[in-house]
Order: sequence, then structure tokens, then C-alpha cells
Amino acid sequence: MSPRQRERLVIVGGGMASLRLIEEIASLCPDRYGIVLVGKEPHPPYNRVLLSSLLAGEVEEADIELRPRAWFAENCAELICGDCAIELRPAKREVVLASGARLVYDRLILATGSDAIRLPVPGHDLAGITTFRDLADAEALRSAAAGGRAVVIGGGLLGIEAAYGLCRRGLAVTLVHLMSRLMERQIDAPAAVLLKAAVEKLGIQVLLEAETAAIEGDGRAERVNLKDGRALPAGLVVMAAGVRAETRLAQAAGVEVGRGILVDDKLETSWPSVYAIGECAEHRGVCYGLVEPAYAQAKALARDLAGLPARYEGSLLATNLKVSGVPVFSMGDFEGEGAETIVLEDQEAATYRKLVVRDNRLVGAVLVGDTADALWYRELMVVGAPIAPLRDKLAFGRAWAEREAA
Repeated sequence: MSPRQRERLVIVGGGMASLRLIEEIASLCPDRYGIVLVGKEPHPPYNRVLLSSLLAGEVEEADIELRPRAWFAENCAELICGDCAIELRPAKREVVLASGARLVYDRLILATGSDAIRLPVPGHDLAGITTFRDLADAEALRSAAAGGRAVVIGGGLLGIEAAYGLCRRGLAVTLVHLMSRLMERQIDAPAAVLLKAAVEKLGIQVLLEAETAAIEGDGRAERVNLKDGRALPAGLVVMAAGVRAETRLAQAAGVEVGRGILVDDKLETSWPSVYAIGECAEHRGVCYGLVEPAYAQAKALARDLAGLPARYEGSLLATNLKVSGVPVFSMGDFEGEGAETIVLEDQEAATYRKLVVRDNRLVGAVLVGDTADALWYRELMVVGAPIAPLRDKLAFGRAWAEREAA
């Protein structure tokens, strides 16, 4: 198909979901679309998962590149970096950019991601306060002077990773978390105890059930005041208190939004030929903040755009990563209220394994310290396979369980 005959596909948002969508389209229907990718950052899509490793000095900026610029041109995709969409005009099938450019489309994909939440406490606008969300944030934190003091607000994944990276760069770090345990959305209480111990072993001070009241300083952050009266010295403050789906652009254009941009099983919004994927999308009441669901959405949408049967029916939430050097995996109903739980813990080795069984099927898992069998447990959950033949040895991993079952 000649360039003039190709349908014009505009993607707003230059993240990992957008790149995966282009890759899937290039595989399924390479000649059908002329693609324009618009990203507000000056870089092509990069691996955001590695930002904490970049901050810690474990990888270099070149290591987080996913595709060179030349690859996009080779796959019928024009890159517009360092410019952002400021208005959508679905009735005219047009996107207006900050530069004044206007992009006409046949189909529009919104992959605007999410924004870091800045706590509205007194002093939140002082110099020396940043978030940890993108490459610019990581570069700003990399310039922080060794020997200084930093306070990270938020004990979720990004907060822990920011604290780890700053600690590796030689700063004295205090991690402040409002809740009673770290990563409460991804792991259960016993796993969180192990994780806290591992984080503290790195030299990071962890304060739980600690609420930030204000940040003070003479033009620049100097201390973080907690509601219980404690004052924490800080020349650098990182707010990692969560994210919010970026829906403002869509909402202003009349696209229906909830917590995210509302989409159906074809990832289509309330406007025909306008779709949303990734962290900005809300599907069946869920906004996913992980890479894997975004990739699954990109795959389903690419099939639909290629004219193939496709439905996105949701993702089973899973976390599989290294938090401050500690392998952590969780998936499904890991709390397991009212279900049978199988627990294997070795405090000396700092390993923990909890499996949740309901109706003779594995429905949830938490692993800390040793995640070698994570993919096997995931497979059991996704397939919904009966685990009765493996039940007695399930907690010891695949090799042992399958050998005994045989």
C-alpha cells in the first residue's frame, strides 16, 4: 500500500505501551497505517522499569533505550518528540500540539500514562522537591550530591526504588510511609516485614504510619515535618505517593472518563475511532499501573486495528520485580481472605512463600527472596489448573511438585 493510501494513526503518548502497539502493528499489518507518535519527552520511548537501576548507577542511559530512532522510520512511524498534545478535536479528527501543529487522523490512540501525585502540603513547591516518574526525574536525582540527606515520601514500589537508588549514590535516606507496611497493594504483611528488614539492611531508615504535615526551608527544602511532631532534615525530597491517570486531555474533548479514560473490550472510548491503552485507560472499572497489562492491551488493540478478532478481557494483576535488590513476586488474590493458604518461610534465608488456594485451584501467590518458580505459579493461576495432584509439594516449587506427582 502506498503512503497516500495508508490510514493515518496518531498515538498521543511516548511510553512503553505506545512502542509495543507500533511493534504489534508492524508485525500484523505493516503497510496498513502511517503512524505518528507524539511524546512530550525529548526521547523516543524508553524502558521506564530500569529508571531505578539508572538512578542507582547499575545501568547507563543507553541501556534503557528500547528502539533507535531509525527503527521508527523503517516501520512507517514518524516520531514527534519534545512536543505535546494540548487539544483533541474528535469531531474534526484532529490533534493540536503545543508547537501549533495540527495532526489529522483516521484513528487516534491515547496512551497518556499517569502523573505523579504531589502532596498538597505546605512547602510542596519549594526547590529540591521532585517526583520519580520519568527520565528527567532520574537525571535530576542523579545529580544529587553524595553525603546529603534525602527524604522519600511513599513506601510503594517507586518510593522504595527511589530510596534504594539515592542510597546507592551515597545519600542518607529516610523513607516515610503513611501505611503500616511497605507495598501494601502488592504484598501481604509477613512479606512486608521481610522487605522492610531488607531495605533497612541497606542503611535506609524506614518510618511507617508516618504522615507528612509540611516541608520547610528558605526557598529550598531543608526538613520534612511529620504530623507526630518529628522533623526530618532533608536537602532533597522525593514525592512518590502514588500516580493518577492522565485524563485531562480526553475529558476536555468530551471523552468519557472515570478514574481513567473509559474503554470497552476493544479498547475504544466513547468517541468512535478513539482508543486508550496503558495507565491512562480504565477497563471494566480497573486502571492498571503495570507494564504487562499495557502490553496485553496493545496486543489486543493491534489485532483489532489489523481487522483480526480481538477482545481485551482484563489482566490478572501480577508484580514480578526486584525491590532494592530483593526479588518480589505477587499475583492474584494474595491476601486470601476466607481461602486456604500454604505458607513456607525461612527467616534465616529471608525467604517467604505464600500460596492461596480456593476450590482446588491456585488463585494467589506472594514470593519474597526466591522467585524462581514465579512463572510456574503464574501459569497455574492463568490456566486455572486443578492442583490436587501437586498439593502436598506445591510450596516447594515446580521440580519437586511435578516429580512427586509423577
